[in-house]
Amino acid sequence: MLNWNTIDTVLLDMDGTLLDLHFDNHFWVEYLPQRYADKHGQSLAWAKQHIYPLMQRIQGQMDWYCLDFWTRELDLPIVELKREVAHLIQLRPDADLFLQALQKSGRQVILITNAHRDSLSLKMERVELRTWFQRLISSHDFGYPKEEQAFWHALRAEVDFDPARTLFIDDGLTILRSAREFGIAQLLAVRQPDSKGALRDTEEFDAVEDFSSLCPSLTVEC
Repeated sequence: MLNWNTIDTVLLDMDGTLLDLHFDNHFWVEYLPQRYADKHGQSLAWAKQHIYPLMQRIQGQMDWYCLDFWTRELDLPIVELKREVAHLIQLRPDADLFLQALQKSGRQVILITNAHRDSLSLKMERVELRTWFQRLISSHDFGYPKEEQAFWHALRAEVDFDPARTLFIDDGLTILRSAREFGIAQLLAVRQPDSKGALRDTEEFDAVEDFSSLCPSLTVEC
């Protein structure tokens, strides 16, 4: 159980944390390769053989999260393609109730995401999150992904917060380790980022099973 008396700032990831990761997994694993195959008159298997190695090579780097990079690399209108399956964008269960409770508690709540600004804007069209946060920050604003220490130093320069009195929730274990190295005191992973996927082993990190479980310990309940 979190001790909310020791938490002044809450940093929250977006994809796989507040939003169901099914949209992103479906888009990158199936939909984009299919559209790439269609463009070249080839099979889906052919497209995956071309795209997947590149994804694996740059995973966790800034280009992996950059829609401009993928638009250039694949010669496809990535934002427009994302919009074609945008109906899959949805909040994870009770995420909105948790955000409401955080806002009522008076704590500083900041969204920090590796998502490109165009992707962030698309998701805000489908799920309104702005009202619950003091700031919405994309790692593209700084030029470093959350996996790198440079991101955290840039964030600290931009936002006034005490790492020792901060909670950070993210579905990425590598990102959580980076935050821990920087000194973020309280860290939570996400057990099931994709509603269609399996429960995950979050290794050394405690995990959010559902957001309603966090609410009773807030000063304002969900």
